[in-house]
Amino acid sequence: MKSELDLTLWLDKTLVQRQNQLKIEFLDLFEQLGNSVASEELTHFFSKSKGKKISKGNQLLGFPYLVLDLIRAFDLEYGCNIRFVSWFGHGLYCCVFLGKQLPQPDRLFTENGFLLGRNDLPWDLAAQVTWIQTCKTIPDYPQNQGEAKLWIKEISLVRNQENCLQILKDELKKILQANPAE
Repeated sequence: MKSELDLTLWLDKTLVQRQNQLKIEFLDLFEQLGNSVASEELTHFFSKSKGKKISKGNQLLGFPYLVLDLIRAFDLEYGCNIRFVSWFGHGLYCCVFLGKQLPQPDRLFTENGFLLGRNDLPWDLAAQVTWIQTCKTIPDYPQNQGEAKLWIKEISLVRNQENCLQILKDELKKILQANPAE
């Protein structure tokens, strides 16, 4: 155990305030993105959509995160989910999960810069980020038809919130064009 407490850091109110403000800004960004897509669009994309949900946490490998899930059907056979994750210190990611019984529009995802993640750990963001950072390969399509797939893409943001929202809306629009409705 470390023998001294970092009391300077502990008493640095501005550091905590800045981080909390940024969390609020990303939460607002995700709320706007979620509100920008109608429930009907999600059920058109996937008929068993359970809607939208934002989750927050503080300890994904020691870093805070926010998650926007759209659709929220997590079954490995017939499930589907679109997930946006803001992981502090790591970046912003978009993940699309398609269960193995769904059509797999591989070409659309590869053409839009997605990489194939690890389908054995579809909900483990840290494992997915490590995987795509080490692989950096775009799979040949069609690949492994009949398997669940997780597509993942790191999204570069800009400082302006309106522009960030537009970037995320554009990404979501591209995904919804895949239309794997069962």
